[in-house]
Amino acid sequence: MRKLHHIGLLIALVCLATGVARAQSFRVQCPTSTITHPVAANNNSEPAYAGPTYSGTTGYPAAPARVNGAIKCQQISGGDGFATMGDGTQTYMFSFGPLSGLANIANGQPGTEPPSVFNTVYVGSALLPGDPATTVDGGGTFSYNGAVGLAPETYTDASGNPVTAINGHVDPRPIEDVGVMNGNIPAPLMAIDEDDEFFLTLTNVGMIMRPDLFEQHTVHFHGYPNASAFYDGVPDASVAINIGGSFTYYYLAPDAGTYFWHCHITPPEHLQMGMVGQLYVRPRQNRVPVNGSLYAALQQQQLDPRTACNSATDILCSNPLPIPSNTVPRAATGKYAYNDGDGSTYYDVEYPLQIHGFDPSFHFVGMTFNPEQFTDMKDKYFLLNGRSYPDTVTPGPLETQSTDGANHFAQPLPSIINIPAGQKALLRISDLDVTEYQTLASLGIPMNVIAINAKLLRDQAGNNLNYNTNSITLAGGESIDVILDATDTTKYPSGSVFYLYTPNLDHLSNDAENFGGLMTEVRIN
Repeated sequence: MRKLHHIGLLIALVCLATGVARAQSFRVQCPTSTITHPVAANNNSEPAYAGPTYSGTTGYPAAPARVNGAIKCQQISGGDGFATMGDGTQTYMFSFGPLSGLANIANGQPGTEPPSVFNTVYVGSALLPGDPATTVDGGGTFSYNGAVGLAPETYTDASGNPVTAINGHVDPRPIEDVGVMNGNIPAPLMAIDEDDEFFLTLTNVGMIMRPDLFEQHTVHFHGYPNASAFYDGVPDASVAINIGGSFTYYYLAPDAGTYFWHCHITPPEHLQMGMVGQLYVRPRQNRVPVNGSLYAALQQQQLDPRTACNSATDILCSNPLPIPSNTVPRAATGKYAYNDGDGSTYYDVEYPLQIHGFDPSFHFVGMTFNPEQFTDMKDKYFLLNGRSYPDTVTPGPLETQSTDGANHFAQPLPSIINIPAGQKALLRISDLDVTEYQTLASLGIPMNVIAINAKLLRDQAGNNLNYNTNSITLAGGESIDVILDATDTTKYPSGSVFYLYTPNLDHLSNDAENFGGLMTEVRIN
């Protein structure tokens, strides 16, 4: 009887484990309309900004008088993968990978999509491990930017009629095919606009190289303002996503700036292993009609209590009004990094630059089931957008063959800076290093620093505090926005090449070898 009892207990435990596994599921969420964006047809593009949607102190009205922003969605995987360093060494990573916007991410663009794109069901031959690298290498093209695995679901309505709809149901097979071993460094790029509602789905596909680890993952938007604790990604105060599960984070974007995001499960380990990426929020000022007054538009923003800036009472406000010396119209081309009211953050092209470092020994023991030496952690590879020189000046995505035998776009984001002659470039620089301070120097073109840690450099009296420098230094967890001004074609003629590099000589290397590390080129073309 005791043996039968033990056998019965074992069967019960196996059934319980199976039930728990089945209880978890992959889902995605991208609504076409919400309370603040009630008309589905209007939520796929950014309307011109004419004034605040929200001007009260209680809940949103059922029918907002003025709707701004749109709905944006993105799906990412939590898992592992490999990346190739500048000296050819393959490095194992814990990492996030793309499960939506695949074509855009492969082209160095954000993977954030409106509902009309995100909710598009994939049609064609089955997605393969490594896509889009697999398809492109096979001689084909890849243009799909919808949510991987998204599948219509048929159900019966109240009248008994069958209805087919997109409601977040997914097929796990393509998610596993694409998501496993498909980690990116940097993690997938995200970009939203002020007033957008952002739905970000994290799907934990597991780490195939470490089947002994049942690692949870989260998304923490570092430095992002007004985040609900429930969606903040700190597991003590919110939720963590198990293998086989999905969770959708929600953010309402009120403040422009350059931020970054990372996993908040054992952060020193998961950040060192590569689970870090960049997020930036574009300002409302980009949506001011051409020739409209930038100053008047910023005055309108002061009517929105979420972004109002009363210099007499709020010393932390992010967008104080400038000194109204003149009225600057919205330019016909280009964009703005912040709601400046005077055009001082104007740029023509933008480049996100994520600084990061790898300790190869830490990554090696992380793959070989050995204990990780946290106190001895020392970076020896230094990366711009996941690349060391000379890979930093290689255009397009970099491929790495993984243990599944397929090539993956492990490092999709280029770090070479191309500025059209006579124009300005915005560099969104963030340091996501765990162990080091990092310094970048610009040789030839001064860096005009306009914001630090997503805050416009302006005092409460309206004076601009932006400054020119040839060198910036960041600690881990900091961001700086700088503009490279190449409008003087006499100084910066077409064909000129300048360098952005670190003067810390031990960071100009690939694992103690010469010619690598934090260096890239600025090309005027």
